[in-house]
Amino acid sequence: MDLAPALYRIRINGHLGAMVLSAFPAMAPQWHGAHTVLTGLLDRSALYGVLAEIEALGLDLLEVRQLTPEGKSPGSGDSCSPLRPLPSGASSSSERTSPSEGGRP
Repeated sequence: MDLAPALYRIRINGHLGAMVLSAFPAMAPQWHGAHTVLTGLLDRSALYGVLAEIEALGLDLLEVRQLTPEGKSPGSGDSCSPLRPLPSGASSSSERTSPSEGGRP
C-alpha cells in the first residue's frame, strides 16, 4: 500500500459556497458547469477524511480521480476511466468502479 501523498481531483455536484469550501482547506476549488472540482495533494488518511466530510455535509459526490504527475488522470475524458472506490460506509448517488470491477484499488 502506497502511503505517499498523491494529487486527487474530486468532483461534486453543485456550486459549493465559501462556507462549505472552508471544510476543505487542503483542496483548491474550481467550477466546471454545474459541478465543483476540488484538487489537492492528499495522503490516504487525508483523502478518506475529505470523503468523510463530503458525506457528513450531504454533498453529492460524482467522481474521485488520482492524477498522474502530469496532472491528467489515466483515460481522462473516457467514460470508462478508473475511479477510486469510497471507503466502506461512505455512500454516493453516483456510480463507482470497485477494484473487483476493474477499477484501481
